[in-house]
Amino acid sequence: MTAFTVAALVLVVATAGLLRWRRPAWYWLTFGVTLAALRVLIRYASVMDACGLTVPPSRWRLALARIADRPAPESRVPRILRLRPTRTGLVLRLKLRPGQDAFDVAAASDRLRHSFAMYGVTSREVRSGVVELRMTGYDVLKRVQMPAKTDARPMRVPVALREDGSVHYRDYRAVPHALTLGATESGKSVYQRNLVAGLAPMDVALVGIDCKQGVELFPLARRFSALADNPDTAAELLDALVDHMQGVYQLIRAEQRISVAVPDADIAADIWDLPEELRPVPVVVLVDEVAELALFANKEEEKRRDRIITALVRLAQLGRAAGIYLEICGQRFGSELGKGITMLRAQLTGRTAHRVNDETSANMAFGDISPDAVLAAIQIPAELRGVAIAGDSTGGWHRIRAPHTSLRQAVNVCNKHADRTPALPVLEPFRPAVAAPPAPRVPLSKTAPVTA
Repeated sequence: MTAFTVAALVLVVATAGLLRWRRPAWYWLTFGVTLAALRVLIRYASVMDACGLTVPPSRWRLALARIADRPAPESRVPRILRLRPTRTGLVLRLKLRPGQDAFDVAAASDRLRHSFAMYGVTSREVRSGVVELRMTGYDVLKRVQMPAKTDARPMRVPVALREDGSVHYRDYRAVPHALTLGATESGKSVYQRNLVAGLAPMDVALVGIDCKQGVELFPLARRFSALADNPDTAAELLDALVDHMQGVYQLIRAEQRISVAVPDADIAADIWDLPEELRPVPVVVLVDEVAELALFANKEEEKRRDRIITALVRLAQLGRAAGIYLEICGQRFGSELGKGITMLRAQLTGRTAHRVNDETSANMAFGDISPDAVLAAIQIPAELRGVAIAGDSTGGWHRIRAPHTSLRQAVNVCNKHADRTPALPVLEPFRPAVAAPPAPRVPLSKTAPVTA
């Protein structure tokens, strides 16, 4: 081996080590994906046998071995249908043998992670008898990098990255209403900024309720159709939204055209069944701190509180077909906030919990969904801001993290798409009054302008 070859090999190893330390994503794309694929293919049979994911040979194979006087065949492993590399790991699709179950593979995920020397392994059942293993080669949540291309659709926003490397979407048509919890400095505000920045380019009306005197949402006011910064204004705004919802239902009822000659697919049941020229603009309502709307100190504030919670429950129960979607955020969400809170929670299908200070808040988010999600939520360390547990009413949950978006970046996106802000007549009294964006600075010149 020549000196040049040795020097080149040392340089390659040093480069790989440096990339793995400083740029794990670059290391994976250059060196890691090839090494991991070879490791999986070489160790596959022995790992599956060690993890108990094999089945005994069938009777006809044993009988054939006896007739031919050959050794008994070995146990069979799940068949590899496809091995696909991704920007964060590998996707291994397996065909299960008769007698195997997808739960067996899910239970062995942690042992597969160690055996294949991967950072994480998650499994999901694609269809009956087919399981997909998503293996990540490095900690994708340590430095979140969203892919350049995402599957963005109307009312579907990519907001975070999951621990298996896939994109986490907030799909309003699939999950109309959601609850987001998080203690102070847990990353809840960054998640909300990503949500607003993702909705800004879409044809949607944004309505905000920020009882912290508007410090979170009012910088984004140019993209909002209505904003409230105190409970009194919030009560009036929610009543206006209820009136808007009733008007939309009257429009849907007038356009249903139910008759024997009308096909079932043409009967309108929500705004998405209406013709595009008649379809009202969907509305997303963001409540920054729900506890401020539920607290009261005297009888008058109690009446206002009941009015607010009643309006929120009505919007959560009836707003989906009218194109009204709720995003309820808060540091604390518990039954001690008063009557109607648990009824409101029951309508919030999507659940996202950042680091919380008590187990009760995690139970309010995931207690009726998955005990494992509750345990994962209370174990989020304080130094990992932005890491959250996202789940829904199906019982599934994922660990996610939103990319860091500063307030200035979110403001720039909202200002860029300010012309998309719809003007709804019923919300016009609550339209935030904002000054025109400043004109671009004119560079100074040493020479005076020439005048006629």
